[in-house]
Parts: sequence; C-alpha cells; structure tokens
Amino acid sequence: MRTVDTINFSSKRALVRVDFNVPLNETFEVTDETRIKAAIPTLKKILNDGGSIVLMSHLGRPKEGPTNKFSLKHIVKNVSKLLGTEVQFAEDCIGEEAFKKSSSLKAGEVLLLENLRFYKEEEKGDEAFAEKLSKHGSVYVNDAFGTAHRAHASTAVIAKYFIADAKCFGYVMANEIESINKVLHNTQKPFTAIIGGAKVSDKILIIEQLMNKANTIIIGGGMAFTFVKAMGGSIGKSLCEDDRLEIAKNLIQKAKQKNVHLYIPTDVIIADNFSNGANIKTCDITKIPDGWMGLDVGENTIKANSEIIKNSKTILWNGPMGVFEMSNFENGTKQAAFAIVEATKNGAYSLIGGGDSVAAINKYNLADKVSYVSTGGGALLEYIEQGTLPGVNAIASFSF
Repeated sequence: MRTVDTINFSSKRALVRVDFNVPLNETFEVTDETRIKAAIPTLKKILNDGGSIVLMSHLGRPKEGPTNKFSLKHIVKNVSKLLGTEVQFAEDCIGEEAFKKSSSLKAGEVLLLENLRFYKEEEKGDEAFAEKLSKHGSVYVNDAFGTAHRAHASTAVIAKYFIADAKCFGYVMANEIESINKVLHNTQKPFTAIIGGAKVSDKILIIEQLMNKANTIIIGGGMAFTFVKAMGGSIGKSLCEDDRLEIAKNLIQKAKQKNVHLYIPTDVIIADNFSNGANIKTCDITKIPDGWMGLDVGENTIKANSEIIKNSKTILWNGPMGVFEMSNFENGTKQAAFAIVEATKNGAYSLIGGGDSVAAINKYNLADKVSYVSTGGGALLEYIEQGTLPGVNAIASFSF
C-alpha cells in the first residue's frame, strides 16, 4: 500500500484531502476535535520531512455557495494548536489568492483552503474543478476516509492528475483500509458481526455481505422488530418497516442456507412512551402488548450476546442495541461494548464503525480498549458492501 511513509516530502508541496467536517456550536467553536486529531500524524510526517502542506476539506452541506456558518476559517485556530504551527487560510479553494498563497509556501508552512463544497463541482466530481485543485500540490495525499465512498472531485477524480509515484494514502486512510481488510479477508474465526440501528433497509447489503464471512450476526436496535414481525411476532407500536418484511424473511432464510447464526433478541425492555421517564417492563420480544414499544434488549438477550461476543476472535460492531442515549435503555449497548472490550483483551480483533457505535464506545470511555475505531460510518459500510471505494480505488489501483 502506498502511504506517506513511501514518500520523502522534502521540498515537496503536499495537497492533502482531510476530513475536517467537524461539529461547530452556535458561536462557531469546534465541539469535537476528533477528526482533526486523527489527521495530525500524517501532517507531521510531511512537515518533519521538510515539506509544505495545502489542506482541503468540506464542512457541512452548504446549499448555495459560500456561507459563513460552513466556513473552514472557524477551525483554523484548532488545526494550528493541534499541529503546533500557524496555519494560513485561503478564502477560496481555486481563486487567484489561493494559488498565490499555495505557490509561495515554504518548507514547514501550512495552508488551509476554504470549504470545497462552496463549489457544486466538488460533489459532482467535475474534472475541470479537480484539475484546478491539483495545481495546489506536487504530491496528492488522501487521508479522508469518511468521504472515500463519494466519487467527488477532491477524493476520487483529482488523483488522475498526479503520476503514480506522487499520490498516496495518509495514515488514517491506510489504517482504515488495513483494519477493514483484516476483518474481511484475514478473519480469525469465530467471526461475530453485531448489527444494530433503526432500519433494516439501511443494513440489507451489509448483512448479506457478512453472511459470506461471519459465523454469527447479532441483530439489535429498532431493526430487530422488522425481523420479529416477519416471523409472526407481536411487536406493539415498536419501530417496524412493514415494506421490508419480505426482505427480513429472505435474510433469515439465507442465514439458514449459509449456516450463519442470525441471532435475534429474545426479550426486550418495553415502554409505553418514547421517553426516559416512561413506564417500563420486560417481556418476550414476540409478545409486546399493543401500545407498548421495545427500546432496548432484555437481560436474557444481553447474556446471550455477551457470551457470543466473548467467544469470538473477530468482531465487527455497527449500530446500538437500543436507545442508548436514554439511561433506562442503554444497558444492551453498554454491555455489548464491555463484552467487546473483554474479548479484545483476550486476543480478539475488534473493529467499531458507524456513528452510534463510535458514540457509545466514546460514551463509556472504551476507545483505547478495542482494536480499531473507524472514522467513517457510511464509508465503512460501503467498503464492506462493495469491497472497495472510489477514494480508495483512485490511489489503490497504483499502490498494491
């Protein structure tokens, strides 16, 4: 794999696609620096070699061109602080001022370009726009795994304007690819995939793909009720995709054919309202009374899930077991997280991906106790579903 370690950046200007799509509060202060911190090792490697850096990223989803709320100028001080050097800012990404600043960078200097998505051409994958961006650097580094599933100008198209030896992955991209490949292609058995979240429709492809790899697939979250109803159970007013019942039946059948244990919860914590203060009780997941809804898995399911997880050698976790944001419905998710940590301590490889799973791992301060926490939810899912990504292909075709 061609990474920044394969290039000496001395006297080179690196154009680095980062994922600085970070949350801002109402006064435009960064509330979570995780994505910026993730890119720092890549950037320091380039600077330590004696290179200069032009950073490019998107922020949010601006609809009509430049908007103050989505300006990357708000994050300059955060990047400067974390990188330990003053970062310059260009108020456009392809304007005259931007090119003047990038072309005059000296070794050790860093420039951040304005939000790429202020131009519609970015998301359209416009070639002319990509070519203009490419003029900012002599080497292209893609370190934005979170956007690697988009065939955008700065992630997939731009690479064609650099020769094979002048493009590579940053450490974030390289680590993501390596961790996913470890789960998908160098899997130690038993392999358990834990798939939660609200909707079956969001996870159909990933469940189908994982049936070719996993020994057990644990189903959790709101999507479990679509499976339960498909099997003839009563789910009260629990979340359910009635238009996906046939698909759920097919997935159950496919699991049987492939000898994959598709584990659906057996008991559930139910509430008479979607509220942490609602009345709650536990019941069989197939016998939820009318007017009640399932919001977390029950104790029997937690024990079964934990047992499966602790006996696994490879674990992929995407999606919570219940409404873990509410304290009365967090135990299923919390205990799954602790079981993953225990399995990891005993030698299992654990990959955590997807916004809610990552949020849960962080909520319980367990990020350093699992093998790898992915920075890209949608990108991770698509990589598993498709086997590759546009942003990976753009460089990987020259690097393996």
